[in-house]
Amino acid sequence: MRRAIHVLLRGLLASGLVCGAALAPALAADEPVRNRFDTVVIDAGHGGEDVGARGPGGTLEKDVVLAVARELARRLRAGGLHVVMTRDDDVFVPLEERTAIANDARGDLFLSIHGNASTDHSIHGTETYFLALDASDEAAALVASRENSAFGEASGIAAMDDPFIALIGDLIATEHLEESNDLARLVQTELTTTPLKSRGVKQALFVVLTGVQMPAALVEIGFVTSTRDERALGSTKGRDDIASALERAVSEFGRRYDARRGLAGEEPAEPAAAEGR
Repeated sequence: MRRAIHVLLRGLLASGLVCGAALAPALAADEPVRNRFDTVVIDAGHGGEDVGARGPGGTLEKDVVLAVARELARRLRAGGLHVVMTRDDDVFVPLEERTAIANDARGDLFLSIHGNASTDHSIHGTETYFLALDASDEAAALVASRENSAFGEASGIAAMDDPFIALIGDLIATEHLEESNDLARLVQTELTTTPLKSRGVKQALFVVLTGVQMPAALVEIGFVTSTRDERALGSTKGRDDIASALERAVSEFGRRYDARRGLAGEEPAEPAAAEGR
């Protein structure tokens, strides 16, 4: 599948219909497939001057997601996995750099961690997304629009309106669709063990997921704008509970990943069908 995508990409480039800069992440040279699950890429959203959502008590999304990302990384490393973080400090990392970090690491999984926001402060809970051109609903489209706006047009969001770019994005997403959907469902299932309300698995066009060449999901770990969620997100215990849930989801995904490839003694459970496809 990957080779067929590369052939199509290069054909479009040769025709002059699309520019190389827009498709650079997808045109990385074919690499030998890593067999065993061993590398996780964690993407803490926002950072630096981009604070993300701000809670009624002053909690900043960029701080909460970095704290959860660091704790998740610590737990996964303790379990023997190699973890790469797109940011490990309070800095803003451009979209293309996040994608390059993930692909250069040859990750087996990409998890982008964010906090949600709403003008209605009564809305609360967690959501997990996988990539699709069509959003599950209007609310999912609004979440993607808010998160995408952090990168601005200079990082390639405008290019997603190009029908050829949209076609390529859909092909790349389809290559990992089943596993990305499986990852999103595992994450959301584990988050139900926390005190935070589960708002389910959804799909939308998140640009941070479009260029990564591996199963990928974006998790909204709670509404920073909700007083209820802000209390959990602002506490060490609340963040540890979330990191623990994410760790269990990643570990189970890794077990299924290896089993699908004949590297484990037991067969993986069948993943649920992708929503909205």
